[in-house]
Amino acid sequence: MTTAFYPGSFDPITNGHLDVLVQALNVAAKVIVAIGVHPGKAPLFSFDERADLIRAALEETLPERAADISVVSFDNLVVDAAREHGARLLVRGLRDGTDLDYEMQMAGMNRQMAPDIQTLFLPAGTASRPITATLVRQIAAMGGDVSAFVPGAVHQALQAKRK
Repeated sequence: MTTAFYPGSFDPITNGHLDVLVQALNVAAKVIVAIGVHPGKAPLFSFDERADLIRAALEETLPERAADISVVSFDNLVVDAAREHGARLLVRGLRDGTDLDYEMQMAGMNRQMAPDIQTLFLPAGTASRPITATLVRQIAAMGGDVSAFVPGAVHQALQAKRK
């Protein structure tokens, strides 16, 4: 049984993240959504809020596969965190060539540190390609409608943060 490790900040989880997650479930029996926690960063949502939003998004969009997905945090090297959770596959979503350039560098470094862990690049679907969590946060902060870019629970949470 293959376990995949899908790291990110997920601040917040978007439809783009879910697109990649669905693809990951097509190649792995289990996927660990791993929220990176970095003391120097100030995310919009706390770890607990992000974990709850991910779980709510899964119940909303992938209820039949929710049992195959777990949510964890990590604050160390992604390859070490993947190993700690028994994963040998790192999932990375790609939107464009800029993502590919960056992710290839990361995959190369990860491969040097952990040759037993493979990186799997999954291309974003056409509809989710332009979505980034950064843009979602910016649009929401300015009162824009982000409902097309995020699951319903995330949309509600973003609206609540704005009040």
